[in-house]
Amino acid sequence: MFKKLLLATVAAGLVTATALPLPAQAEMMGGMTCKEAAKMKYPDDRKMRHEYKKACKEAWKATQ
Repeated sequence: MFKKLLLATVAAGLVTATALPLPAQAEMMGGMTCKEAAKMKYPDDRKMRHEYKKACKEAWKATQ
C-alpha cells in the first residue's frame, strides 16, 4: 500500500513539474544584460563573447 502511494506521489510530481512553464532566458539571467552575461561567461575570449552576446540577443528578440 505504501509503495503504491509513494509511486503515485512521484508520478504526480513529475506531471506537475513538466506542466510548469520554463522561465525565459532573460528572467534566468536575473536582469543581467547580454553583454554582462557574455563577459561573465567568457572573460578572456573576445570572439566567444561576441558570439554569445549575438545569440543571447537573438533569443531575447525571439521571446518579444
